[in-house]
Amino acid sequence: MTAGRDDPRLHAAGPLEAGVVAALQQACFPDDPWDVASVAALIGPPGGFAALALRGEEPVGFVMTRVAAEDAEILAIGVLPAGRRSGVGRRLVEAALSGSRHLGATALFLEVAEDNDAARALYKACGFFSVGRRPGYYRRRDGRVAALVLRHDLAPALPEQGG
Repeated sequence: MTAGRDDPRLHAAGPLEAGVVAALQQACFPDDPWDVASVAALIGPPGGFAALALRGEEPVGFVMTRVAAEDAEILAIGVLPAGRRSGVGRRLVEAALSGSRHLGATALFLEVAEDNDAARALYKACGFFSVGRRPGYYRRRDGRVAALVLRHDLAPALPEQGG
């Protein structure tokens, strides 16, 4: 499958891009913003990685993931409103799955707000399933909402072929 002109380009993001990732996170989640220092600490090695989705040179989405031993977790993922429902989120989830597998994880976890139907549908389509619920996990202007804990079992990475 070839990428179309409007398909996002993924760019690996490290601590140097923490400001861009933090700005996207704050735009996507204004009720729970993270500062640049926190983002830099989360995506730096060992085990942390992030990706930016770019349309042209404009960042439209991000994912931050952390791997510890055999478990990985999507710490945060977001797409700006103008880029939603266009495949950006799926590309970012796929980057988290691939990167986690590459770092040796056998399972990828995430939390999603119980009231976020679009994200829940995306994660289900990507092979995630529910393994728990955390009441009152997310802050909202009018109260709190539960998080669903989701899991995706990862197939082992294939060994690289020499040749």
